[in-house]
Amino acid sequence: MDALVLSRIQFAANISFHILFPTINIALGWFLVYFRLRGNLARGHQDARYWEEAYYLWTKVFALSFALGVVSGITMSFQFGTNWPGFMEKAGNIAGPLLGYEVLTAFFLEATFLGIMLFGRSRVSDRVHLFASLMVAAGTTLSAFWILSLNSWMQTPVGYRIEDGVMYADSWLQIVFNPSFPYRLAHKLLASTITASFLIAGLSAYQYLTKANNGGSLKAMRTAITVAAVAVPLQIVAGDLHGLNTLEHQPAKIAALEGLWKTEKSAPLTLFGIPNEAERRTDYAIKLPGFASLILAHDWNAELKGLDQFEGRHPPVAPVFWSFRVMVGMGVLMLLASWWAFWTQWRGRAFQDRQPFSRMQLRVLAGMTFSGWIATLAGWYVTEIGRQPFIVYGVLRTADMVADHPPGLVLITLVSYLAVYAFLLAAYVLVLMYMSRHPAMPTPDAPQSPKPGMAIGGPA
Repeated sequence: MDALVLSRIQFAANISFHILFPTINIALGWFLVYFRLRGNLARGHQDARYWEEAYYLWTKVFALSFALGVVSGITMSFQFGTNWPGFMEKAGNIAGPLLGYEVLTAFFLEATFLGIMLFGRSRVSDRVHLFASLMVAAGTTLSAFWILSLNSWMQTPVGYRIEDGVMYADSWLQIVFNPSFPYRLAHKLLASTITASFLIAGLSAYQYLTKANNGGSLKAMRTAITVAAVAVPLQIVAGDLHGLNTLEHQPAKIAALEGLWKTEKSAPLTLFGIPNEAERRTDYAIKLPGFASLILAHDWNAELKGLDQFEGRHPPVAPVFWSFRVMVGMGVLMLLASWWAFWTQWRGRAFQDRQPFSRMQLRVLAGMTFSGWIATLAGWYVTEIGRQPFIVYGVLRTADMVADHPPGLVLITLVSYLAVYAFLLAAYVLVLMYMSRHPAMPTPDAPQSPKPGMAIGGPA
């Protein structure tokens, strides 16, 4: 493999590791705001201590995720200079300010109030602590705003001019709010909501399975299941709108993810198959006639452009094809799991005030703890690999932006990154499991619930 392929793999490894943690924290921050608000409103009631316990455990998860996200984000940003200097040389006048806005607004806002949120519970009033939690949550969302704006601009570039091969901004309003930005931002925020929901529900279920639950476990799990049951259908709608936008601006990506080799009307939907790029066909394909046109263009007779229209300008088919199906398949599983759990939860609330889930349901929820990560990574690969062979779609080719490093040097750094990230990821998961089995208790000045193993209204 040459330096181009190795550098792409290295950047993909870095961003794959990094994206795991913002995907949790964007929505987890708002869960913490909700837990804090419910605890404040229930002050003087026994529910206050349960919300307090939920808040304390998940602030520690947030802090751990925040630390890993910051470290991996810094490493990733370095690679713009070390591996992709051509990108910053050609598009740095646009990418640089957008990254700078993220640091100056979102990151500083998070960093300023994170200390109060983590360590100020017994030192500030309830309102100030709630405000600090709100500012941290707002900071994570604002960070997603700027990063998704840059990424969306790279997918659908507008508002620029080129002079002597260098890109300059003509309209920052067009750059920030480029054609695909609203759809990508909505899709990402919902993805974070679903990921955090399943993480909370899964670890709470794990607490019940290991008899380490407390009153906060049930509060957190019920909240997460309710949010997931609403967010997954909304994500399906957002994904459909995002698909329509992609069909308009990046038809080559749509052709790759659907395995459309030739332009045709009433194009069939390929459920499964094995893309054969050498022969330009999909082997062993299972197809539904006309459904690709119906789903992608909302018109049974619509003509969809095939890969034959983008010779030399379309992404590798197999990674995009399979990543899309993994994302959709995981989404369907999440829909079924969240609705099943929500139905059980609703019936349990109607007849009893304790944990209503069977051990089988708890195992399913625990097994899907990190399902949001799988769907997020698959969707991210569709987005990023589907943009190839361009780094700025239709303008700058990826092959022209890479640094001319010896392949051996890139390989050494790639292996080093992979080893470190594998260790950190394993450590992160093990720490989450440990914290779940040993849930953090509130500070002495806050009320505490019964001993672990007891649910609201009775034993687990």
